[in-house]
Amino acid sequence: MTAADVTHIIFWAILALTGLGTVGAIGAMFSMGRSGYRKD
Repeated sequence: MTAADVTHIIFWAILALTGLGTVGAIGAMFSMGRSGYRKD
C-alpha cells in the first residue's frame, strides 16, 4: 500500500460520496418540489 494507492482510494471515496450526495440532494429537491406544487 503506497501513498499513491491511499491517495487514489481517498480521491475515489470523496468522488463517490460527492456524486451520491448530489444525486440525493437533487432527488430530495425534486420530490419536495413535486409535492409542493400538488395541492390536491
